[in-house]
Amino acid sequence: MGSGSAANGGGGGGGAAARVPMPPAKPFLETLGGNMKETFLPDDPFRVVRRERGCGRRAAAALRYVFPFMEWAPAYTLGTLKSDLIAGITIASLAIPQGISYAKLANLPPVLGLYSSFVPPLVYAMMGSSRDLAVGTVAVASLLIGSMLSEEVSPVDDPALYLHVALTATFFAGVFQALLGIFRLGFIVDFLSHATIVGFMGGAATVVCLQQLKGMFGLEHFTTATDLVSVMRSVFSQTHLWRWESVVMGCGFLFFLLITRFFSKRRPRFFWISAAAPLTSVIIGSLLVYLTHAENHGIQVIGYLKKGLNPLSATSLNFSSPYMMLALKTGIITGVIALAEGIAVGRSFAMFKNYHIDGNKEMIAFGTMNIVGSLTSCYLTTGPFSRSAVNYNAGCKTAMSNVIMSVAVMITLLLLTPLFHYTPLVVLSAIIMSAMLGLIDYPAAIHLWQVDKVDFCVCLGAYLGVVFGSVEIGLVVAVGISIMRVLLFVARPRTTVLGNIPNTMIYRRMDQYTAAQRVPGVLVLRIDSPIYFTNASYLRERISRWIDDEEDQCKEKGEMGVQYIVLDMGAVGSIDTSGTSMLDELRKTLDRRGLQIVLANPGSEIMKKLDSSKVLEAIGHEWIFPTVGEAVAECDFVMHSQKPGMVMDSGTPHENMV
Repeated sequence: MGSGSAANGGGGGGGAAARVPMPPAKPFLETLGGNMKETFLPDDPFRVVRRERGCGRRAAAALRYVFPFMEWAPAYTLGTLKSDLIAGITIASLAIPQGISYAKLANLPPVLGLYSSFVPPLVYAMMGSSRDLAVGTVAVASLLIGSMLSEEVSPVDDPALYLHVALTATFFAGVFQALLGIFRLGFIVDFLSHATIVGFMGGAATVVCLQQLKGMFGLEHFTTATDLVSVMRSVFSQTHLWRWESVVMGCGFLFFLLITRFFSKRRPRFFWISAAAPLTSVIIGSLLVYLTHAENHGIQVIGYLKKGLNPLSATSLNFSSPYMMLALKTGIITGVIALAEGIAVGRSFAMFKNYHIDGNKEMIAFGTMNIVGSLTSCYLTTGPFSRSAVNYNAGCKTAMSNVIMSVAVMITLLLLTPLFHYTPLVVLSAIIMSAMLGLIDYPAAIHLWQVDKVDFCVCLGAYLGVVFGSVEIGLVVAVGISIMRVLLFVARPRTTVLGNIPNTMIYRRMDQYTAAQRVPGVLVLRIDSPIYFTNASYLRERISRWIDDEEDQCKEKGEMGVQYIVLDMGAVGSIDTSGTSMLDELRKTLDRRGLQIVLANPGSEIMKKLDSSKVLEAIGHEWIFPTVGEAVAECDFVMHSQKPGMVMDSGTPHENMV
């Protein structure tokens, strides 16, 4: 053993240098600060301020960081304004009917949908970092607000209280979103995986479509529950109240909207046809009702819409004890969903145009616009995909398109709201259904099934939870399955046997590389996870089972038994005290069985903790190697040098190894 160690130039005795050097010690506060920075400030947001010289320049850089419009506004040109003007007018034609529709979905006065498309986009234009995001209300958040608040406050019996609680929930959502961004806690949103969002959005879209059957059939009384069974029972128990006028009009406009969307997808340059279709439907539907007096024949209309800009609503926020917790719960849940959708949409379009958006900065922008919105009679807003896609296809260049959309909505609020008096509710139902059908992303679900069955189960669990339970149940199911999957990966990490690629010093997984070969007497195991208290016991038992299986195979083949256990620690990013104790217990167990444990490629944190816990000393510095190849070569050299009559050039043992 001594000659083998010497041959490698790094034995544990005689003051020889260690093969794997111990990292230099750092003060605890410096280490803690570094870890905190990597956790909460991985993007180093203050670098743009630090690199400037002089207080004035640094203050200007800080302002540009908080208000990104200061970066593009000085270089704004007439050509850019032309592009943004077209995009802003285009998304306004979509935002006006969608805003009215989604407000009805949230059981709020329709004019609040217009209010929410006026103030929040102005705030986002100053503070948001996305050039393509078009801000406004969204169907899923509207459904969440409507379903959660209606459980305790009736929007029909007490509409004023319902409105106040909805505005309070929006305020809490904004505060929560802003705090996530300020304290750099954006990683919390990452727990909503892609599979979770696909399933949740698909389920929510299905539920929203089912809820629109009320308007499509012209029903006045409808269940407040969102699950499939309750909705179907409510629909088919009132067959005698179905209005054929509503069915015909609703199906006709739904067909028109779907046809225009299909055409725009097949001919992307005609995107404006699909974008203008909702407003066109509102205009045509209103004219039909006005000319035929259809409101007297069972066609329900919006009715009076208050003219004027957003009234202040700071005094309308309700922080009284019976309703504060309801508003807080609703605000946090809807705030997270709105963040996940808005940031995902913003990042998608940023990737297309090859620029970067700061997730935490976006959270602050979303939070600020919802706080300001709650004080100006707006309910929850974010960046919906449909509106942002139209904005992107219309050729927007900057966030100025949001400002132009706000101006168009402002003109509507000041002058045009009386024109919506005869807008039929069935047309709004058709607009919502056509928008929601695009959120049911079945190709993504099929892709999940083909790629990862567990992700598909997460997606399916979210979908079924929303459709057959409620939106909250679906969200809890999806997040619960995702967290269980993470915990399962941590608690049951993968361990694999590595084999040698012939004529090389390379070791790869034997279940993947058929050419990889075992080294007689040496079992090489790779651990693909940090070692924590959650998986320490499992790893000890799993390693023992690998050893038992290897020895059984050796006995069956009549080969040399296992003498060395090489653990590839390259993927072990960290270890806690339970992990170090596990390695020490494993060493003692292997010692009793006459086996030697060998560590390969341990990281700096692993080395420091093993050294502090004396485990490194117990294993022996001579059995710590920088690579698996060197570790196996040393083991092989020691085994061969111990055989009588074996003659080797001890000066260059590795050149003679496997």
